[in-house]
Amino acid sequence: MEPIFSFRELQKKSKNINSNPTQIKVAVLGNHTTTFFVKSLEFQLKIAGFEPEIFESNYDQIDITIIDKDSDLYEFDPEIVIVFESTLKLKDKFYAEISNSSRSEFYKNEIETIKNRVSTLRNHGSKTKIVYFSYELIDDELYGNIFSKISHSFYNNVWKLNNELISFSENEPDFYVFDINKYLKGISNYRDWTANINSDLHYSIDTFARISHYLTQFLKAFKGSFKKCLILDLDNTTWGGIIGDDGLENIQIGSLGIGKAFTKLQKWAKHLKNRGVILAVCSKNNEDIAKEPFEKHSEMILRLDDISIFVANWKNKADNIRYIQEVLNIGFDSMVFLDDNPAERAIVKDSLPDVIVPELPEDPAYYLPYLESLNLFETVSYSENDKDRTAQYQQEAKRKQLITSVTNMDEYLKSLEMKGIISPFNNDDVPRIAQLTQRSNQFNLRTKRYTENDIVEFMNSDNYLTYTVKLKDKFGDYGLISVIILEKKNNNAFFIDTWIMSCRVLKREVEHFVLNRIVEDVKNKGLSSITGEYLSTPKNKLVADLLDKLSFNKVNNDYNYTLELENYKKLNNYIKNE
Repeated sequence: MEPIFSFRELQKKSKNINSNPTQIKVAVLGNHTTTFFVKSLEFQLKIAGFEPEIFESNYDQIDITIIDKDSDLYEFDPEIVIVFESTLKLKDKFYAEISNSSRSEFYKNEIETIKNRVSTLRNHGSKTKIVYFSYELIDDELYGNIFSKISHSFYNNVWKLNNELISFSENEPDFYVFDINKYLKGISNYRDWTANINSDLHYSIDTFARISHYLTQFLKAFKGSFKKCLILDLDNTTWGGIIGDDGLENIQIGSLGIGKAFTKLQKWAKHLKNRGVILAVCSKNNEDIAKEPFEKHSEMILRLDDISIFVANWKNKADNIRYIQEVLNIGFDSMVFLDDNPAERAIVKDSLPDVIVPELPEDPAYYLPYLESLNLFETVSYSENDKDRTAQYQQEAKRKQLITSVTNMDEYLKSLEMKGIISPFNNDDVPRIAQLTQRSNQFNLRTKRYTENDIVEFMNSDNYLTYTVKLKDKFGDYGLISVIILEKKNNNAFFIDTWIMSCRVLKREVEHFVLNRIVEDVKNKGLSSITGEYLSTPKNKLVADLLDKLSFNKVNNDYNYTLELENYKKLNNYIKNE
């Protein structure tokens, strides 16, 4: 967990730049002095392992910058545009209106302006993601607590404008609301009124640093860095007491006393699971005793079918987390571990420094408020498929058990009885396809991130071949596990623009199954070769030799490859084509 630094601390710490940073291009458009905000964001991104390029619009030139298709914004071509308007200036604009009737309509005019900005960006060809700051809930107290009954009050209009902004975001792809009110809450003196008067600086430099901290968490999620798994200790973490000593009847859970704190924590974990976060258990306990509350306690919120990987034994917890990571096949930096015991937390921190280990308060009543304040599970996407992850990982644990009972890999693959479906992109899968491009880091040949609009364009273009791969076996359905996009470059070759696969199906020979189909399709199109390249990132070393293994030939001893189809021989696999 990255601490929240002051502006000066950020400036110092950002000088220790990651040796292999990830590129990110961000544009900031504001109607007030954004210089310190931009510098704070630059420092935060550097600390987070990025090499940022940041475009800052001229002072108070949001609309001119967007309307002018020849402006530097479009030449810069950002991945993400951040629009940060000052509510103080909004208030000045509001009171410039002459009549109460026009003030009553103020929020409607403002939301139309926002929609027009987004429309203009799209009409000028920008495919950027847009992060729009909400408006600070400033109450000028002219109408006190009857503001909700006064349609021409400023506070009433700010509330309505924020609600309209949220409604617009719900139906506008790649448009996101960043709620500034959440991050101003609970801090005092967040504005420097002297600097505001003299320099049109609408927050203190340390407030800009705080805001940029949370914004960077959001931008990291855009770039595929987010937490995927919550690992729970049990005794005095998931329930009060020690199940092995106190027994089922005496652990603290439910609606009475401190048991309510543990119930709230479990509800939070359950909501995360329903959103797609993987839940795992790592406990020093006898497994049968540890499972008893999940199976028999009437007031437990979490049940065994909510837990993807259940590990209860007397081994070192760091080793058990390594086992969980191996089964899930995700990075340690995607995992959060909760444990009430400071000694156990220290062991995991020392052994697995990439795992996030929050310092839980001593009083369980503060567990949930503390965890919610950390915003550990930031995300930029959600699909209905996310809620199925628990069952998929439970099935994967069974596959791990099976592999210990067979004598060789061929026997194991045959015993899985795999069936695969390869299809072109379709409308139903668009959210999941876009999500895979945004989230996949390891098996990702070029790590190109695409929006839902991009996916629809690929799907409808004659210049592309698109593929989704779905897989199931005797244990269950993996769902959509691979995405491939091929672009026609000339009359002889298709280029592999994107090849992504879930790490859950590694070593199943899915890539063999897929390439056989691709070669067949390209041949039917009358083309003679497929080209590709590997673009290295800090997380995709897994596929550095993918094209070598698939019999592509290197070009110029670089990461560029070609596969001539004339002499292609089908690759072996044990997947039945459905």
